[in-house]
Amino acid sequence: MENPTSRWRHRLPRTRGRWAAVVAALAVLVGAGTWTATADDSAPSVHRQDQMLKMNGVSVDTSYFTSGGTGRRPAVLIGHGFGGSKNDVRAQAEKLAADGYAVMTWSARGFGRTTGEITLNAPDGEVKDVSGLIDWLAGRPEVELDAKGDPRVGVTGASYGGAVSLLAAGYDRRVDAVAPVISYWNLADALFPDGVFKKLWAGIFVSSGGGCQRFQKELCEMYERVAVSGKPDAAARALLTERSPEAVADRIDVPTLILQGQSDSLFPLGQADAMAEAVKANGAPVSVDWISGGHDGGDDEGDRVEGRVGDWFDRYLKKDKGADTGPGFRVTRTGGVDSTDGAALKRGASSETYPGLTSGGRKIPLTGARQQPGTGGGQDATTGGNGGRDATTGGGQEPPATGGGGSGRKAPDGLTQTFRNPAGAAPPSVSVLPGIGGGLSQLSSLGVGLSLDFPGQYASFESAPLERSVHVTGSPTVTVDVKADHGDAVLFGKVYDVSPDGKQQVLPSQLVAPYRVTPAEQGKPVELTLPAVDHEVDAGHRLRLVLSATDLAYASPAEPATYTVTLDGALTLPTAPGVKTAAATLPWWTWGLPAAAVVIAAALLLTARRRTATPAPDPALSGVPLQITGLSKKYAKSTDRYAVRDLGFRVEKGQVLGLLGPNGAGKTTTLRMLMGLITPDAGEIRVFGHAIRPGAPVLSRVGSFVEGAGFLPHLSGRSNLELYWQATGRPAEDAHIDEALEIAGLGDALARAVRTYSQGMRQRLAIAQAMLGMPDLLILDEPTNGLDPPQIREMRDVMIRYAAGGRTVIVSSHLLSEVEQSCTHLVVMDRGQLVQAGPVAEITGSGDMLLVTTDAEVTEALVDKAAALPGIGSAVRTEDGHGLLVRLDGATAAQLVAELVRLDVPVTGVGPHRRLEDAFLTLISQGSA
Repeated sequence: MENPTSRWRHRLPRTRGRWAAVVAALAVLVGAGTWTATADDSAPSVHRQDQMLKMNGVSVDTSYFTSGGTGRRPAVLIGHGFGGSKNDVRAQAEKLAADGYAVMTWSARGFGRTTGEITLNAPDGEVKDVSGLIDWLAGRPEVELDAKGDPRVGVTGASYGGAVSLLAAGYDRRVDAVAPVISYWNLADALFPDGVFKKLWAGIFVSSGGGCQRFQKELCEMYERVAVSGKPDAAARALLTERSPEAVADRIDVPTLILQGQSDSLFPLGQADAMAEAVKANGAPVSVDWISGGHDGGDDEGDRVEGRVGDWFDRYLKKDKGADTGPGFRVTRTGGVDSTDGAALKRGASSETYPGLTSGGRKIPLTGARQQPGTGGGQDATTGGNGGRDATTGGGQEPPATGGGGSGRKAPDGLTQTFRNPAGAAPPSVSVLPGIGGGLSQLSSLGVGLSLDFPGQYASFESAPLERSVHVTGSPTVTVDVKADHGDAVLFGKVYDVSPDGKQQVLPSQLVAPYRVTPAEQGKPVELTLPAVDHEVDAGHRLRLVLSATDLAYASPAEPATYTVTLDGALTLPTAPGVKTAAATLPWWTWGLPAAAVVIAAALLLTARRRTATPAPDPALSGVPLQITGLSKKYAKSTDRYAVRDLGFRVEKGQVLGLLGPNGAGKTTTLRMLMGLITPDAGEIRVFGHAIRPGAPVLSRVGSFVEGAGFLPHLSGRSNLELYWQATGRPAEDAHIDEALEIAGLGDALARAVRTYSQGMRQRLAIAQAMLGMPDLLILDEPTNGLDPPQIREMRDVMIRYAAGGRTVIVSSHLLSEVEQSCTHLVVMDRGQLVQAGPVAEITGSGDMLLVTTDAEVTEALVDKAAALPGIGSAVRTEDGHGLLVRLDGATAAQLVAELVRLDVPVTGVGPHRRLEDAFLTLISQGSA
């Protein structure tokens, strides 16, 4: 019921030099086994607004995310999983906001800081709250409207949040698209499947909500009634059904992307199937995606899932007809282990349309399973092997064919078997372990079985060895005749994949299906639908159908009973023939290096051709390390959103320039353009008078350090530098290794293996590598990341010593105190644009920036009044709350004091302020105003 996510952006190391140098550099990369992951501040800055909204008698804790730009945009609501809060989906919200959406998250009733009782998505509870959030979005000036009061809005979320997305679409016609993840269609069917109480999951559900007392009274009473009786009644089913998306099935007619987990005994694939059929019947576009993980754990495929949700909203909210929404059906298939990292191998399979759960039935005849009398068809719980199946691994020897069901009583052909439901339904069979079985369901895809059936408590039927493999995609079915000596018969069906030697049996995704066969249904054929799975059964394997009287996750009758089951036909396996598996992916290096070689070769050829069109050098700038004029770069796939816009500044010899700005300011994008890694959309970069292009010869005068340099750990520091320089293809005498090492200050450590280095020493070695050749312009991106204070001081000295020889250093950093001590000049950026440039002393101590101290705490209202005064550019409260940092824009200090006195501000002092941190905050505040 959670929606964890993870984020990684990758970029390849910079390569330069002749083709031989490129090949050598690739060889070094492979030998080092490194792959650099760094933060990328080229993404737009995302602003978050937290507030409590009063609606429907409760206070709802919300967060609202937007990025830069003045145009209207669609909105997205993201709900969280049961037991969580809005904080669980913050990362996804920030990503969607950066992609051009207005995003709102909220904590549902009873969770986080939101007040009220948990009503399990009641129409007049959580669902009505969502409509209130949509009302709020309709009033935002940046949100796109389809009509007055009708914002363009999509809703997504996992589990509980996924259900509310469907309910919102059913109850509020303003919802335009939904993307529920591992969610439910009918909560009654999920917790009371076929009238059997799913007791463990129900208990976890209530506990994760904070206990029964946190729920609406009628829900608490219902749960306690069913938990005590062990049998759901009609009133319980009705209560949960009316709060389920199925209650408004005929009203959900918006584009729906359904992502459901294969490792999910809480909301299995059948719930997604019911969703898809209902929405499709209403004429809306539907895509179904069976992901690898689910409530039982495993890989939730977070990045892929969020990427597909984003594409879905791009198509149906942004109306981007070029957005790839993916196939009508996709399933992640897992099999085998990657020998390089031990991870499970995954491949996608897909078809243009969703096949449902019964497509392409293949009939497999079954007979009575071969087993020892009294041991049953599952694992022997008493011996753990030899006489049955190993309770921990599914191993054991195949017993002789002596016939019989769990009790040994059967018809001669083995198609009729009799077994017992024990008193108290104990000991129970074990399939999944809700809440703690996160890894168990994944083991089945790797050919490892972990399940438990007790002797005398089940019937077992088995196929002959399969002549050819079969891929099951959907719900197998079988027809049986069931009888009980009294009352209802409660059974649990499962299909095992049994190895040729019988020593291994696997229960796909650890799933079972419960059945309640009433007296009226007994004695006549009943079709049983088994759990929906995606599982490959190899040729030579056998299928074993087990019908057990108990299961740990469910409530079985406490009174002992005898059941008789007669098999009435073959086992039908859905094969979904239209679903095609993608070709297996090879390890990245088998295709990555040749592909990289081709790309680099093509780039070099193109670069060679473009050099004829490169602007001529400007002699007037031959002594200027860097001049940037009108530089602009738009985001990919965007026509009006800029990472860098109309940027211009100049850097002189001997300067240590600090490039400052918040995340998303465009610093990294600027550095990439400066290093020739990406091409600007407009403007010009000149280094010593030469225009920068990818592969420009003048780049040989530029050295750079990007966080995460990779070294061969078994080689010494000196050997690593020598190998790197050889890879550039330049003469050894041009390296100046000793001079670079002297500046870096590594001393005797150069002779030691790099694996013995501290983080600070590795950083200095990386700086020394960037200094090789003693480039006239040195670019350092976050060189102090991960360093402790003494190491930071050492790094500061390195930069100052390097610039002292008349060279130039540009450093991008978030450590303002270090920038203030080590840099001579600053360039401050915000939202891709230049805010201010100049000497550090000028920026921190300029006469138009004043610190006003007071003898009372400054309120936010007073800050706003001060900022609105004539001639005032901006005003922000100091960290201690007893002062203002004010930027003058036409007014004098005397005029400012007079106005503050008029506002009854108890001023105790006024003077210039010289802390870079406060000056930086003032500049950014001004740029954001």
